[in-house]
Amino acid sequence: MNAPFTARQIKRVRNEVLVALKMLYPAALQGDQILRSLLAIFPQLEWDQLKKDLAYLCEKGYVQRIIADSEADARITPYRKRWFRLTSAGVEIADHCVEDKALEV
Repeated sequence: MNAPFTARQIKRVRNEVLVALKMLYPAALQGDQILRSLLAIFPQLEWDQLKKDLAYLCEKGYVQRIIADSEADARITPYRKRWFRLTSAGVEIADHCVEDKALEV
């Protein structure tokens, strides 16, 4: 397992998640697709770290989990198969219209 990410690296990953989702706004991406797109920039990124970052962004209201019609029970869907979409607040953060100290690099 790789060394834990520093605070600066975590902020960079979270910002890149927002940027990736903004490119497709208002469409959504699955967690696995987000991870694969970020591996080009952060080759050491592991799924467990991205999972924490997605949970954080959802709690802040910047990213929203979308429950697909094909999900039998949304509570047991693995994170890699969950769909995520940027919210309007997330667009403002991604466009740097609003500042969030926890995401500034």
